[in-house]
Amino acid sequence: MSTYENQLNKVSTENGFIAALDQSGGSTPKALRLYGIGEDAYSNDEEMFEVVHEMRTRIITSPVFSGTRILGAILFENTLDRNIREKSSANYLWEEKNIAPFLKVDKGLADEVDGVQVMKPIPNLSGLLEKAKAQEVFGTKMRSVIKLANAIGVAKIVEQQFEIGRQIIAAGLTPIIEPEIDINAPDKAEAEVLLKEQLLANLDMLGTTEMVMFKLTLPEESNFYRECQDHPNMLKVVALSGGYSREEANRRLTENSGMAASFSRALTEGLSSQQSDDEFNGTLDSSIQSIFDASCT
Repeated sequence: MSTYENQLNKVSTENGFIAALDQSGGSTPKALRLYGIGEDAYSNDEEMFEVVHEMRTRIITSPVFSGTRILGAILFENTLDRNIREKSSANYLWEEKNIAPFLKVDKGLADEVDGVQVMKPIPNLSGLLEKAKAQEVFGTKMRSVIKLANAIGVAKIVEQQFEIGRQIIAAGLTPIIEPEIDINAPDKAEAEVLLKEQLLANLDMLGTTEMVMFKLTLPEESNFYRECQDHPNMLKVVALSGGYSREEANRRLTENSGMAASFSRALTEGLSSQQSDDEFNGTLDSSIQSIFDASCT
């Protein structure tokens, strides 16, 4: 089988979760602060990305970070362009860790209109997808945000996600469609109803061979997205932590059978640059195990 087919088999059939290691320019300083590194440790973006790559390298090369519990890992483009132990980051993940690499392709969010933030334009998307494919990346991820239960806004978000998703499928990659609902939305449950309706309608418009993944905010009602999970065009539905603590995110995840985690901050919660390797690996191992267990319910 090809590398893509092997990755597809792993993501679709094995137990585990997807590690989100894709903090980009805007969210990197916060991620580093939580890791115990202040903004005085770097003086420009290039130095900041070097520091965050060191953090990600420490996570990825940890002996507890492997394909036995982790299906995939989402990378920022800057990480894709860097090496880990003399291999490209994507190749290191697959060849050394048996973890399918994904690439974050969106370029951030537009200003809020109709209660949502659609994605900014993605210049040279075709070139980015070609680069990802050349490095045997399995899939992509792109994020929009829903702030209010506004039917016009939610429809706009989903339409944009699927339009770009079809371009990604045509390039030979599997898209993770991520229309996040803000966990602080005053009408979160109502937004979930609108979102599911749009997601199912757009799934029904895909061709029989066009497969997608969803990354969704953990819902207020248990197993709310079961119809999406069971759709013939669905490879896997994963959950974002969205600002919930790891404990709360895991609790909610266990109430949604068949959904796996794709946590970012909740995965790295408790890790610190000041920890010894034993402390770091122990904390990461505990985090990975708890998220794995919640993903297997």
